[in-house]
Amino acid sequence: MIRKSMLRAGLALLAVSAAFAVPAHAATDAAAVIKHYTDVAHAKYEDSLTTAKKLDKAIDALIAKPSEKTLKAARAAWLAARIPYQQSEVYRFGNPIVDDWEGKVNAWPLDEGLIDYVDASYGTESDENALYTANVIANKTIKIDGKDVDASKITPELLQTLHEAGHVEANVATGYHAIEFLLWGQDLNGTGPGAGNRPYTDYDQKNCTHGNCDRRGDFLKAASTLLVSDLQEMTDDWAPEGEATKHVSADPKAGLVAILTGMGSLSYGELAGERMKLGLILHDPEEEHDCFSDNTYNSHLYDAIGIASAYTGDYIRTDGTKMHGPSLSELVAEKDKALDKEMKGKLKTTLDAMRVMADRGKRVEAYDQMIGEGNKKGNAVVQAAIDGLVDQTKSIERVIAALDLGTVKLEGSASLDNPSSVFK
Repeated sequence: MIRKSMLRAGLALLAVSAAFAVPAHAATDAAAVIKHYTDVAHAKYEDSLTTAKKLDKAIDALIAKPSEKTLKAARAAWLAARIPYQQSEVYRFGNPIVDDWEGKVNAWPLDEGLIDYVDASYGTESDENALYTANVIANKTIKIDGKDVDASKITPELLQTLHEAGHVEANVATGYHAIEFLLWGQDLNGTGPGAGNRPYTDYDQKNCTHGNCDRRGDFLKAASTLLVSDLQEMTDDWAPEGEATKHVSADPKAGLVAILTGMGSLSYGELAGERMKLGLILHDPEEEHDCFSDNTYNSHLYDAIGIASAYTGDYIRTDGTKMHGPSLSELVAEKDKALDKEMKGKLKTTLDAMRVMADRGKRVEAYDQMIGEGNKKGNAVVQAAIDGLVDQTKSIERVIAALDLGTVKLEGSASLDNPSSVFK
């Protein structure tokens, strides 16, 4: 569960983001809009880095002295680290540097049997993945593409070798979700109540449960080390002279395309489609984004906040600093005030629906329960958020046309565009 103080902070941020009180500036400069967009990107990745470093310290404490207290603190640090990162996901689409990098830090879903022990219900093999139950923590040698790989020492370099090994995307060995699995363990509750429940003794070398507690700690530390270094890389890329900043700033028109591609693709294909509608159609908890921790409703909410932020130019940093500057909203308002009002209204409608979902997740049931078969009320809450995302994408497309940006390709999703195909 998410701590009350964290949720209050999140809802306060949401309330500010939902206000959309953006004063219009005369003759907004597209280059200035892009400059502020890159400044906010740098801030979001820097906040993600700062919170990842705090998570790393909490993991050090857990490994050094395993207890209920240190495990709880590490889980809380992971939840806090997700808040700024999810708000940065709007930068993934439209920015090739981010898209090429993103799989190292946020790849999902994962075949957890690659990493550690799993429940018997998981099965023993997969036609799609030879490493389905490789269990690197328990085995000092594994075979990848027919070749023996030395796993006697679990290091960041080994995890990089394992990540997407055999060209299988479900072989996730790095990033937030590998860490999440190692902190929570499998969620064996299906669409019933409860998250993963890994015991702290899985890291206690004196009273070890499930074996290999030393290697489990090594894997967790290596994954955390990589998360920090990967976030440092992206923070540097969005610095004033960083590669991502230079790429998006080279042509203001192309920069606007990047902003709107990020907004539209995350809204429609990724969030509404792959992360939400697919799981709702299948009523499948395996399609839940933060599936081990039951943090999915919070994760989706902050994605929606990030989409709105890309339009309004507003962001509240983890230290409370408020960022505001030349925005896409101002640029659109100068072209078409009614369209700007429409866009902000659609973003607010989505945020309101996400807020209802987050509140239900806090007070009533987790996201995997909401999408369960026969849960009409829970299904409806999730569908309302999906509807908001789909509807705001239509306004994003109108913004693209109003700014005369030409043809902009947004990510699609079979679960939205051809729902029957997901059953094949």
